[in-house]
Amino acid sequence: MSLGSKAARILVVRLPPRDAAVANPTLAVGGQVPVCLDEYQRAPELLDALKARLNRDGSLPGTAVLTGSTRHDAIPRTAQALTGRLSVMTILPLSQGEIAGQHEDLLPSLLRDPIATVGAHPTSATERVDYVRRVCAGGFPLALRREPPARARWFDNYTRLTIERDAMELARIRQRQVLRALLDRFAGQTGQVLNISQASRGLDIERKTVDDYTRLLEDLFLIQRLPSWAKTLQARVTRNPKVHVVDSGLAAWLLRVSEPKLARLDPTVLVEFGHLLATFVVGELRKQVSWLEAPVTVGHWRTADGDEVDFVIEFDDGQVLAFEVKANERVSGPDLSGLRKLRDALGDRFVAGVAFSTGRRSYTYEDRLHILPIDRLWRPVAIGLP
Repeated sequence: MSLGSKAARILVVRLPPRDAAVANPTLAVGGQVPVCLDEYQRAPELLDALKARLNRDGSLPGTAVLTGSTRHDAIPRTAQALTGRLSVMTILPLSQGEIAGQHEDLLPSLLRDPIATVGAHPTSATERVDYVRRVCAGGFPLALRREPPARARWFDNYTRLTIERDAMELARIRQRQVLRALLDRFAGQTGQVLNISQASRGLDIERKTVDDYTRLLEDLFLIQRLPSWAKTLQARVTRNPKVHVVDSGLAAWLLRVSEPKLARLDPTVLVEFGHLLATFVVGELRKQVSWLEAPVTVGHWRTADGDEVDFVIEFDDGQVLAFEVKANERVSGPDLSGLRKLRDALGDRFVAGVAFSTGRRSYTYEDRLHILPIDRLWRPVAIGLP
């Protein structure tokens, strides 16, 4: 295209938004409030300019909204300029209630009135195949829009880009293939006690590097640890955390298990489904915990004798809700041994223990121990509680 003799000598450069913002940080954060910086970890230089604005304007709440795909405390030190001025919220994949447009209120209802909560919906129509479908779909919005074959490609692209792009921005890793191998192996441990030594076996890397890469996978929101909970219960309680892939759909894809495979009753498949189902349920519980007004302490409880509870919630007044996940339709007395032992150890602090199953009935098994279908997680309780 001819622009004339004078214009032809002018080189017009169109700067990408990031480059333009970094070149003009004060201008970039000086617009009308709220200022929104998406993927702000890619331009930490802007935070110093934002801090200067907050100092000048008096740190008014709602001045800026910062969104990113990595944990804030994992960003290089230059991005810590707003320490003490941020309210940090972790946005997890969509919950089942969000997907269905329903208000989930199981946790506050159990805390208020466990018996009424259990009796609110005595039966369920959800079948095992429905749970398999939900587990394999997960909660990533873009993955949910796709049918299984296209969803697998989305998970592949998401994982590859996260490791090749986001991981390189956080840490100059030298062995991306090792990072991916660790992710695959942690997927094999999902819903189980974290064993870093086993996950790194045969990778020929130093233990410190393995620990760094494990933290990096957490910082990228690919895996998350569930710490051991043992407050006031020190004797014979193990301290090892459990590991969960952050989304059950991603975990199923990493394990290369599909809906048809999980629908079978093969013993090996049942074990895989049990771990994936635990990750699915724990993920739903963590999402609901994040919506509670008051902060709580969460973890798993496991004794050296093998008794365990998959998810424990301790409220600030010391009250405890506990949850166990069973992949079977029927729950028997021995399946409740962990919940029973925790109840007896805590006494009056133990409000309710719930064993989730793929069965159809909601009922109280014994004192403060209840059996609920898994879909009670996202079915509104609606028992008139404020």
